[in-house]
Amino acid sequence: MAEVRIPLHLIDDVVNRLRIADSIDTVREIVRDLRMEIDAKDADCETISVDEDAFNQILDKINDSRTTERAQHYADEIYRMIFKPKKLPYSDIDLSRWREYGDVMTDSLWIFRDRDYRGSKLGWYWGNFVPQIPRQMMMRYTKRGEWVIDPFSGSGTTLIEAKKMGRNAIGIEINPDVSIRSQGILGRMHGEGITRVYTGDSMSMDVKGIMAENGIDAFSLAILHPPYHDIIKFSDNPEDLSNARTIREFLDMLIRVVRNVSRNLAEGRFMAMVIGDKYRKGEWIPLGFYSMQAVLDNGFRLKSTIVKNFEFTRGKAGSEALWRYRALSGGFYVFKHEYIFVFQKI
Repeated sequence: MAEVRIPLHLIDDVVNRLRIADSIDTVREIVRDLRMEIDAKDADCETISVDEDAFNQILDKINDSRTTERAQHYADEIYRMIFKPKKLPYSDIDLSRWREYGDVMTDSLWIFRDRDYRGSKLGWYWGNFVPQIPRQMMMRYTKRGEWVIDPFSGSGTTLIEAKKMGRNAIGIEINPDVSIRSQGILGRMHGEGITRVYTGDSMSMDVKGIMAENGIDAFSLAILHPPYHDIIKFSDNPEDLSNARTIREFLDMLIRVVRNVSRNLAEGRFMAMVIGDKYRKGEWIPLGFYSMQAVLDNGFRLKSTIVKNFEFTRGKAGSEALWRYRALSGGFYVFKHEYIFVFQKI
């Protein structure tokens, strides 16, 4: 993101002139003068840094306005952008600068063509998920320095992104081998965030003890990526959700994890759960929606349902034609999506 430094006195003067401009020609003259003065880069005054593209976008809208009233509307936006910050209580997003957040996704359909490898490549782990998900969740629902918990931390994707973004994160992983390996990856990474991985069962883990050990008052965000029941077996541990014998048992185990997290999540803060459906004995099992309802029955309200694509899974690697044949013969459709449910604690 390219930034430009704007003299504060210049913005104040320009906005006042635009508010009293009596013709579009005058408006355009003011915009031209402003751009020339910014390019002059007077360093002997108080300045503020803004996103260059967002600022130029507003100037273009002022310049292209057909009425002075419309130009004044955008002039007021510039004034708010510089002098009237409007921070959300649960993130670093400043609504007065909403145009600057082009990398923050706000639509409910997420299409990722490729995994983002700006972090570590984690292809060794069967259940890892794309880093774009925790990154987007943390941009939307946390501030720098706040604490995030991931009770199914697996290969550590959430913790890797947290460390890079200046957020702190606790991960809980039931598989000791996976836990040790993810700790090694995190130990080699550079970043401002503090990360800790604990080995154990998230249904019964002493989260309060972990918080006391790390000086955490409450978590600001929870990110859950549980097994999609028994589609992939992650361990032989009977407390592993992937070993649940039935859907009902899976949901009961999931809710025990949710409750253990929820009691340590600050009121009004958010929890994101990434989960998909499953197909069994000729029937599509809406595991995602069963899980969503179970969470809603335990002290949360639903804020968003996001549908995310996936184009490749290890379970279907090299067998796309076979799955297409099975779909045609069985009257079903091949899974190409999963859900991201965003909840708010009430």
